[in-house]
Amino acid sequence: MARITCTTEKLTYPQKLSRLRERMKDPEWRRYGLLMAAGKSLGIVAILAMVILIPMLLNGTPAHADTPAPTPAVVATADAAAPAAAAPAAAPAPAAPVVLAKDIINPLNTMWTLIAAFLVFAMQVGFVMLEAGFCRSRETVNVLVECVFDTALCGILFWAWGYAFMFSEGNGFIGYHWFFLKGVPATYGTTGVALLAHWIFQFAFADTCSTITSGAMIGRTDFIGDILYSFCVSGFIYPIIGHWAWGPDGFLATMGSAGKFLPGLGMNFHDFAGSTVVHTIGGAVALAGAIVLGPRLGRKFKRDGGGPMTPHDLTIAVCGGLLLWFGWYGFNPGSTLSAMDFEGIGRVSANTTLAACAAALTAVFYIYFRTGKWDPGSITNGFLAGLVAITAPCYWVSPFGSVMIGGIAGVLVILAVDVLEYLRIDDPIGAVPVHMVNGIWGTISLGLFASGQFSAIGSDPISPDLANKLTGLFYGGGSQVLKAQLIGSAIVTIATFSVSMAVMYAIDAFGLLRLSKVGELDGMDIHEHGISAYPEYVISALAAPAGAPITVPPAAKK
Repeated sequence: MARITCTTEKLTYPQKLSRLRERMKDPEWRRYGLLMAAGKSLGIVAILAMVILIPMLLNGTPAHADTPAPTPAVVATADAAAPAAAAPAAAPAPAAPVVLAKDIINPLNTMWTLIAAFLVFAMQVGFVMLEAGFCRSRETVNVLVECVFDTALCGILFWAWGYAFMFSEGNGFIGYHWFFLKGVPATYGTTGVALLAHWIFQFAFADTCSTITSGAMIGRTDFIGDILYSFCVSGFIYPIIGHWAWGPDGFLATMGSAGKFLPGLGMNFHDFAGSTVVHTIGGAVALAGAIVLGPRLGRKFKRDGGGPMTPHDLTIAVCGGLLLWFGWYGFNPGSTLSAMDFEGIGRVSANTTLAACAAALTAVFYIYFRTGKWDPGSITNGFLAGLVAITAPCYWVSPFGSVMIGGIAGVLVILAVDVLEYLRIDDPIGAVPVHMVNGIWGTISLGLFASGQFSAIGSDPISPDLANKLTGLFYGGGSQVLKAQLIGSAIVTIATFSVSMAVMYAIDAFGLLRLSKVGELDGMDIHEHGISAYPEYVISALAAPAGAPITVPPAAKK
């Protein structure tokens, strides 16, 4: 062992600079220097954040001036405001606090929203099973830990500032009230839903977006990189861009109004339950991550004589997909935020079901005609694509429109997989074809298939504007709705992808995004987590980095 000697001789500044220049020529020293700089920068940011946020947590922030503190004492009515005619003169009593109608909690709507929130949160089980089943056995533990970590991190960030960025009042780009849920009103808008119940519901949505991202990055992402990009997605990308479409004053939500973005359009952007806000955002981040990471070691694409790596447990994967389908009954019907919208809930539930069924059938038949095989992965991603596509238009389309939207989604998802394969982009789960491609398709489909029978939802989700029914191009409504949907989808997709590429490249520049070659060859589970998902079984050679040998069906050779 080499001895380390100490010296008391101090270097001059020119000597220190000279030494620094020499060390920066060494890649290891460069990485060490970048890590040191990043650590010091994060430390400064953390100190500034504590200086600003700790007083807020201790003292609280005042509520909006137009949102009196809720109390059961008095409900403001015309009769309550009139003075009593025969009342004797007396010392004036203290004025009772006034409760506005929007501060009265509706227990039925609140319970409905909570049940839907629990269903959406249960989708995390489906995501874990789907991703774990479609990946290789050597990275199963990584999927389990990463998905749970994402959920925990998302919850804290959405409490601290994500919900404030997304749903509080601010400007067209970002909300800036309610940090740490301080000073919030009793209900969310005029829905009657208790605000914390709405927070739980929307936290489950935010968690879904972050989990979508991980699907395309399985098998080669350093766990520190996972943490960093998840922090950016849950804390900033999803809530800020989501505010544009779902915030009370988001510029896409108010688009087409006088004095707002594109006033001449006369139509705002619509996304009932998140084809754009949740799925396109999650899919666009996933695409950026897959591009920057590059393919897994041993991944050989079809144009190079290879094919996709074999999933290690299709039973888990398909069951996970079905759990996601079940959770979607919270995702879409729950977005009414109203248990009293009986017709709307039933219509949304039926449309969700029909789109998934149609997409599953078109996907599996399409792949059969190409390969001669009834493929389990295709039928699973098929019905998931149908669910993603119907999420935006589910309130405004008829059952027939739902079947058409889902049927097209089932073919689109297969074609999108082909495009990624041709471009040599490694997406092990199919996150980009399912979520980004069909999120875009579902959003645009509203402008084509809105039947004109159902009212547009106004500034709050239970106040339909009876004078403004959405009618798409195929139902004689012209192109107004279609234009609004195209503009909104394009803005969100381009903005999300651009920011995500910058984030992924920044993390990669510090050497923290991609797992080392040694770690990937060892297997992520052992290298990153110190345990295999199946320690009592001998894993076959199919789990090697190159995956299983590809068998080309006879029909595909013709």
